[in-house]
Formats: sequence, structure tokens, C-alpha cells
Amino acid sequence: MGKRVILITGTPCVGKTTLARKMGEQLKAQYINLTVLAETEYLVLGRDEERQTTIVDEAKMRRRLRSIISKAQSDIVIDGHFAAAVTPKALVTHVFVLRRNPIELRQFMQKCGFKQSKQDENLSAEMLDVCLFEALRSQDKDKICELDVSAKPVEETLCEVMEVLEGKRKCCVGCVDWISMIERIGKLDDYLKT
Repeated sequence: MGKRVILITGTPCVGKTTLARKMGEQLKAQYINLTVLAETEYLVLGRDEERQTTIVDEAKMRRRLRSIISKAQSDIVIDGHFAAAVTPKALVTHVFVLRRNPIELRQFMQKCGFKQSKQDENLSAEMLDVCLFEALRSQDKDKICELDVSAKPVEETLCEVMEVLEGKRKCCVGCVDWISMIERIGKLDDYLKT
């Protein structure tokens, strides 16, 4: 088996970094946090103060990732909500899109001190499957695995990921439907802001 390039994506506060770091340790893989890489290697165009985020130069990031991946001797775990958009498609072996129940996600974002506007933006992104659609647009569908991480300890999610990597578990895409769930409890307007 050749080296694997594994992407961990999803909206903020779904647990990408925690899972990706644990995967990196378990697989003895190189771990890359895209936000850190962008900032330390000056792969940015600027800062969006209103949205409180760094604007990544996607072309530079794609070139840098191609270089890192080509030189790597081990598996690589890449962590970032935009990982699917900037990692060269031909080099990717697996894409895990983490999903979290919006009720739980809101609680995580509040604990992290997200402003209301940032909470609303990220809740809408989670409800509208933005990271999943980005993965489907940028990567091969047969490499994508959507995982509901709601109310699960990271160790359980890591076991699910390892089962996929070992061929013991099938992936699903389109298996999470937060809009219907939130609509059933009559809270759609509270979670989907446009």
C-alpha cells in the first residue's frame, strides 16, 4: 500500500483538529493543519476582519501541498474546512467530512466564544452541507465519507475512520439531514439564518 493522503474537513467546531491529530499519532502520519500552514508559510492574501478569518491564497496552498505530499515518506493527514478545495485531487486517497448536530454545534461554538454572526454563518454552513458539497465538487465521490460525530467521543469517531481505512466499513454520502431534523422540532428559523 502506498502513502495515503487523508483529508479531514467540516465546519468549525465539529472536531476536525482533535480527530486529525489523533489519526496522525495512530497512523504515524505527517499531520498538517491548513490554517497553521497558511499563516507560517505566508500562503495568505489578507484578512477578512468582518468574518474574523484569514483569506488563504488557494493557488499557493495547492502548490505547497503538492510539494509536501510528493516529498512525504509516510501517510499524511490534512486538517481544514477548505482541505478538499486546495488539496490536489489526484493525490487524495480519503476525504472524511465530519458533521455535527446543529444544536450541539451551537453549544460548542458558544463555549469557544464565537460571535453570534460567526455562529449563524457556521450553523447555516452545517445545515446546508457546505463542506460536503465542496468535497463532492473538488474530489472523487468514491473517496468521500460523511461521518456524524454528534455526541460521540473522538475515540469512537477514530475507530470508525480506522474501519473505513482498513476496508471494514463502507462510507456513506448524503446520510446526514439536519434541515429535516431541525424542521421536525420547529426550530428551523433559529438555526438557518440567511
